[in-house]
Amino acid sequence: MVRENEVRAAERTVAAPRAADAGLVFIGRIHTPWTSRMETPRQGRHDGPTCRIEVFEPWVEALDHVADFERIEVLYWLHQSRRDLVMQSPANDGTARGTFSLRSPARPNPIGTSIARLIRIEGPNVFVRGLDCLDGTPLLDLKPDRTLFTPIAPPQAGDFQTGDP
Repeated sequence: MVRENEVRAAERTVAAPRAADAGLVFIGRIHTPWTSRMETPRQGRHDGPTCRIEVFEPWVEALDHVADFERIEVLYWLHQSRRDLVMQSPANDGTARGTFSLRSPARPNPIGTSIARLIRIEGPNVFVRGLDCLDGTPLLDLKPDRTLFTPIAPPQAGDFQTGDP
């Protein structure tokens, strides 16, 4: 089991550059039962505990019609994650893989995503199941689960196709 902020033998860090190119706004806060990364599940489960997403003003009005969806994508800022690992050893077996090949929370821009099952909405509070983040995690965005949508238009000649360079 990894300890918080541990760098394992096969892992490699870099000196991260100063952030200067994006201005994110936290639009809410996520409330979960977990206060330590050591107890937080690795993946959210739709039969997991009900969690509350608190949406701040002036964004509450943007929740209009969210209740029309059974699942929503929750994007959040993993505020306690490392940002300097380029090689990680998730199994701590002496081998390492590049950060971009993993779903690890340690990332240059620690943005987490979960597809959560919508339970209900009460005012500025969205109740869901399926999260895997710490209590107090800053909320970046909410979106309907994209797998619920049919593509708008069929592929056209010249569209990018799988296998294109």
